[in-house]
Amino acid sequence: MAGCISEYIPELKENEEILVVEGMITDQPGKNTINISKTLAIWTRDFRTELENCKVWISDDLGNESLLAMEKIGTYVTDSATFRGIPGRKYTLHFTAKMNGELHNYESLPMEMIPVPPIDTIYFERRDFFFLNQLSEGCQIYFDTHDPFDSCKFYRWDYKETWEYKLPFDVTNRICWTSEESEVIMIKNTSLLSNNIISRYPVKLIENPADRLLSKYSILINQYSINEEEYHFWEKLKNSITMTGGLYDIIPSTIPGNIYCHEDKLEKVLGFFSVSAVTSKRLFIKEKFIVRDGLYDLCLSDAIKTITNLPDTIPGLNGVFWILYNYTDSVPPSVILTTRRYCADCTAKGTNIKPAFWDDDK
Repeated sequence: MAGCISEYIPELKENEEILVVEGMITDQPGKNTINISKTLAIWTRDFRTELENCKVWISDDLGNESLLAMEKIGTYVTDSATFRGIPGRKYTLHFTAKMNGELHNYESLPMEMIPVPPIDTIYFERRDFFFLNQLSEGCQIYFDTHDPFDSCKFYRWDYKETWEYKLPFDVTNRICWTSEESEVIMIKNTSLLSNNIISRYPVKLIENPADRLLSKYSILINQYSINEEEYHFWEKLKNSITMTGGLYDIIPSTIPGNIYCHEDKLEKVLGFFSVSAVTSKRLFIKEKFIVRDGLYDLCLSDAIKTITNLPDTIPGLNGVFWILYNYTDSVPPSVILTTRRYCADCTAKGTNIKPAFWDDDK
């Protein structure tokens, strides 16, 4: 039996360079960031390349302008001392960039910064899970919010998780903290509801609590006001991401943004210039959960015990080892070693510097 495979390279219009813009301004203190890059041909290994030396500025509906500085190639930031978004104002992004050898002028549609209400409350409910017929408890995190002034009808959220974990061995770097940011698109439209109320929005399900709920856990939820145009952009992007990968699924490059080129109105520009007011709220969880902690099961399975003055008894002497247990005061002195760094050094998966907000729940 024999067979062969012939390489097929279709002719695609996606070989052309396409501008990509990612950026948001808010009403919060600090710098705002605009990223400008361009896609590369589909057969190249890199996905995109950042654009340098672009002139980037933001104007509002009162005629004020703010010039952005290039922080690094492709990244442009506002001056935190002179610029801060104001709810009720409309903002427009302007920039120049060289595409296909020519300098083009780009501009976004004017975007209004809509006021956003605070998050009312964040809470969680326990959930039972079974792994290898063993009970384990996780939790579903919800939040409630409402706008009594009915100003914000389109919402977007993201979050950042932070949790403390402790290694089960008496090592130097035993207690650490690690963080993860959300990767899902969370949006909601209340324009068709009789009341501008969002209740029991499921923001995060923790199914594997062993790495999060063993000690102390925190989640910070950011709530953004967006306008209708941006809501539809995120809605289409979300639908695109959740497609099953069929031949006729929509592709991301067909999702229109709010940025256009002055010289060529038909030029395709990916991304969206977002203008949002922001409110945030944090939840701490310190309750005990029934957890099957199997994160460090392998730490002792291949550990090595050796007499400290006989290092030649260690197989693979050129390897890197970490100490799990130190019995140098015993007779004879000995240590238990592992080749798995995460078992003996918590900084392998996080930081041993406590976050500034960690004790805010006291």
